[in-house]
Amino acid sequence: MREQIEGSRAVARAVALSRPEVICAYPISPQTHIVEGLGEIVRRGELAPCEFINVESEFAAMSVAIGASAAGARAYTATASQGLLFMAEAVYNASGLGLPIVMTVANRAIGAPINIWNDHSDSMSQRDSGWLQLFAESNQEALDLHIQAFRLAEELSMPVMVCMDGFILTHAVEGVDLPAQAEVDAFLPRYEPRQVLDPAEPVSIGAMVGPEAFMEVRYLAHAKQLSALEHIPRIAAEFSERFGRHSGGLVRPYRCEGARTIVVALGSVLGTLKDTVDELRADGLAVGVLGIHSFRPFPLAAVREALQQAERVVVLEKSFSVGLGGVVSTDVRLALSGLHLHGYTVVAGLGGRAITKASLARTLRDAAADRLESLTFMDLDHDIVARQLEREAQVRRSGPIAENLLRDVGTIASKVR
Repeated sequence: MREQIEGSRAVARAVALSRPEVICAYPISPQTHIVEGLGEIVRRGELAPCEFINVESEFAAMSVAIGASAAGARAYTATASQGLLFMAEAVYNASGLGLPIVMTVANRAIGAPINIWNDHSDSMSQRDSGWLQLFAESNQEALDLHIQAFRLAEELSMPVMVCMDGFILTHAVEGVDLPAQAEVDAFLPRYEPRQVLDPAEPVSIGAMVGPEAFMEVRYLAHAKQLSALEHIPRIAAEFSERFGRHSGGLVRPYRCEGARTIVVALGSVLGTLKDTVDELRADGLAVGVLGIHSFRPFPLAAVREALQQAERVVVLEKSFSVGLGGVVSTDVRLALSGLHLHGYTVVAGLGGRAITKASLARTLRDAAADRLESLTFMDLDHDIVARQLEREAQVRRSGPIAENLLRDVGTIASKVR
């Protein structure tokens, strides 16, 4: 059924259609509307049996999800930004225990300074935690990926993180197709856990493991992640066949045939990139887009196949590794090892800064002419950066950087002298 709905509410409906038995809720923007929506659904009795648990922190949310999953319940939670960092210890425990928890991450910048707007810093900080990470391009895909995530998590007995851009998607109202309960039930079978705490058949979950077996445990987690490279496209293909639309998968090329320059990205910026590429193509510039929908496991072979005919690759990052550069770029370079391509990393949209078609077009034209620096910060205000560096060179106690920059751009009043 087609419905005009906020992205967060669409995800809440998709999660409810997947019949979770335990939902652990702690509010943090911009994911709050998701758990609020689920709370309303549970209160109205539309999702039963389901225990909706208000917890006291994000760490508690993941801890409750771990306990619920270990006890044999289909478990779900959601978080963002500092909330994901607060639960980091438990995030690693969930994957280490092989528990099929599904969690929405409404992507938001990590402070300090405090910032509630979108980038990918939070999910990228947990890229090595052992969770599968699926990135949604649109609200329709976010809805669809949650249904697929429960299926994927339970087939592999691994946790899955569905990442959607905070505010850009979570708070956007647009039309989506909401499936019927019977359709979801036919696609997502009743949960049968691979491991469960049962007094009748006692086992240890989370036993101490020493040097004699710890490496093997971690290797098996890695092997299971790699097996997801086959499960993700298979489940996406089955979803497409049943529901009549394609969502998820590993990667999705757009106008890459004959493209000499291909830009790689994740999340909602793909829509803006596609519009930009259409305009550049109309002007005769041979550019294409490769959307990565599975960031963990990273689809090395699929990325290599999609990019190997290009002359240059631009990776558009909404996060970066301080002191090094691109996060996604590192994985893309590994996929392209041995190929002689020009590679560029473009950091954009940090802290919610708008990524416009004009800026993208200018950047891609520069890339096509090989005028880009290998690491470029798109729309960086070099003047205020230079002023801050000059302050630090002249005065030891030059003051907090964030406050100084806000004063430079006129967001806060200047000091009284």
